[in-house]
Amino acid sequence: MSKKKISLSEEELVLALRNREKIAIEALYDMYSPSLFGVIARIIIDIPTSEDILQEAFVKIWHSFPSYSAEKGRLFTWMVNIARNLSIDKLRSKEFKNLGKNQELENNVTSIDEQRHTVYKPDLMGIKDLVQTLKPEQKSILELVYFKGYTHVEAADELGIPLGTIKTRLRMAIIELRKNFN
Repeated sequence: MSKKKISLSEEELVLALRNREKIAIEALYDMYSPSLFGVIARIIIDIPTSEDILQEAFVKIWHSFPSYSAEKGRLFTWMVNIARNLSIDKLRSKEFKNLGKNQELENNVTSIDEQRHTVYKPDLMGIKDLVQTLKPEQKSILELVYFKGYTHVEAADELGIPLGTIKTRLRMAIIELRKNFN
C-alpha cells in the first residue's frame, strides 16, 4: 500500500514553509524531488552522489527558506538554483575530481589491458628507472600530473608552489626524459 503524495498550491506550500510545518517538507519532497533530481543528475552523472546532493538540497532549502522572496521569482526556480549550485560545487570540488580521475583511469586501463591481454609493467619498459633519474621536485610534479591526473593548477595547490614553477619543472623533466629516447 503506497502513501498518497502530498500536493499543495505554491501559496499553500510557501505559507507552510514559513510556518515550519512538517507537511511542508513532505510536500516539497513529493512535489519537486523528481524535477530537482533531474537537474542534479544532468550535472552529476553518478547516481549515488546525485541522491546525496538531492538530500543536501532539501536540507538547504529548509534552512535557507527565510531568504526566499516571492517577489524575486517562483519557488521552483529558487529551488532549482540551489540544487544546481550544490551540484556545480560538488563537481568542482577537488575530492570529486580526484575520485573520478583515479577510478576512471584505473578502471579503464585495467579494462583495456584485459581486452588486449596485455600487461603493463613499467619496470620492464624502464620508465620507472628513467623517472627515478629526475630531480625529486621534477619527479613529484610528474607523478601528480601524468600518473595521478592532476591539472597544473591542482598540482601547484597540492605542492604549495607557484603555477609557473610547476610548468617550468614539468617542461625540464620532459626535456630530461626525451634525452633517453633520442
